[in-house]
Amino acid sequence: MHSEKLSISLPLSLVQFVENYKVASGYKSRSQVISEAVELLRSRELEEAYREASREVDADWDVTVADGLTDEAW
Repeated sequence: MHSEKLSISLPLSLVQFVENYKVASGYKSRSQVISEAVELLRSRELEEAYREASREVDADWDVTVADGLTDEAW
């Protein structure tokens, strides 16, 4: 996997959290912790996008595709 170096500034409290999390969770570097955090943010955004898309589904479509079919048809 290709990586790119990125410099970030965090409040001391977050730096301490990242360091403590790294040690407690067995990560080898702070970068791994930050990477995991960003992946969680990406997952959260993807879940929200799926929820939004689900709200846009046309309920009439489900009725239309099953129109005329009953359990006895199978």
